[in-house]
Amino acid sequence: METTATFRGLACTVCGTTTAADAARCPDCGGTLAGDYDAPALAPEDLADRAAQAAAVLPFETDTLVSLDEGGTPLVTVPPLAAELGVEAVYVKDEGRNTTGSLADRKLSVAVTGAVQSGADAVAAPSTGNGAQAAAAYAARADIDSKGYVPSRCPFLNKAMVNVHGGDMRVVEGRYDDAVEAFKEGAGDRYSVEPGHPFRVEGAKPVAVETVADLDWTAPDAVIHPTGHGESLVGLERGFAAAAASGLVDREPELYAVQPDGCAPVADAWIGDSETPAPVEHPDTIVGPLEVPDPAAGTAALAAVESSGGGAAAVDDKAVLQGAVDGCELGPEVGATGGTAVAGARELADSGAFASDDVVVLVNPVAGSKEADLLRSHLMSQGI
Repeated sequence: METTATFRGLACTVCGTTTAADAARCPDCGGTLAGDYDAPALAPEDLADRAAQAAAVLPFETDTLVSLDEGGTPLVTVPPLAAELGVEAVYVKDEGRNTTGSLADRKLSVAVTGAVQSGADAVAAPSTGNGAQAAAAYAARADIDSKGYVPSRCPFLNKAMVNVHGGDMRVVEGRYDDAVEAFKEGAGDRYSVEPGHPFRVEGAKPVAVETVADLDWTAPDAVIHPTGHGESLVGLERGFAAAAASGLVDREPELYAVQPDGCAPVADAWIGDSETPAPVEHPDTIVGPLEVPDPAAGTAALAAVESSGGGAAAVDDKAVLQGAVDGCELGPEVGATGGTAVAGARELADSGAFASDDVVVLVNPVAGSKEADLLRSHLMSQGI
């Protein structure tokens, strides 16, 4: 039985235009692109391992991927949080276990593969930190150059590891939007693996397939994702949709985007019933990876939330930090980014989003150890 989806090219998530696999944005409307596939009919026994699960939803054969053994992350049950939220079960999909400690590894694996297959000898991207680190690592594996453009507030760990992996880096004074402008001016002819790139969207899809596999081929009722650019949320929706189209599950979960309220363009658009996020003029949150004032895949993320029947929430930094600390006490180690999911789950539960028999999955995009300074400062402020 054929277990690999046939990749036809790219399609716009906004207007539906189809285009070749070398495009970065829709040539007609500038919207986010994602893979266009013929999905095979599948049974669970066809996808007995992680490689097969990834092959079913990725645009490249797994033996051609630029890989550092990313993926296969655990789905960890958190019974105390389930009791608090009043649901049947809560799990954390712990993407902090990936190679460089974030979900960005999955996305840059596919994006760098696209660069290599196009003949590129260098990649570049603006980043709040984790993406630049992952890009440097995967470019090094592919034996090509990389350059990251990061804001001065990017954590020292990310800056150091970009260089450790052999990547070039420009540290831009200011915040993330300043790094984006520097990237636009300086990237030159390097292959762009910037946020919103279609292969980054594709790289997030196996998270969905792994999740339903670990739940004995049933879909959770809700998935909560801390959201910056929105590309991972789009990838999740498409991954769950592919699992449903292939017959692996009988439905898709509701997807929820959660953001810090100091930089919440996607959540604000959802709450305001807008189809397009408005850029945040003065972003201000302690959660650096999520301080993205103008999300590259924001419109597509809103569409993904809408099509899934889910929603969005904005939570304050204090709730985020407490969510991170509580997450570490109740379950796997999470940092401020993962704490955003915990805080969002609490707010959504309070608003009546979940039923008592729901199974809820929280995505932890970043290893807690990468954001330890934030948590330590929070605890010290409480006299701990």
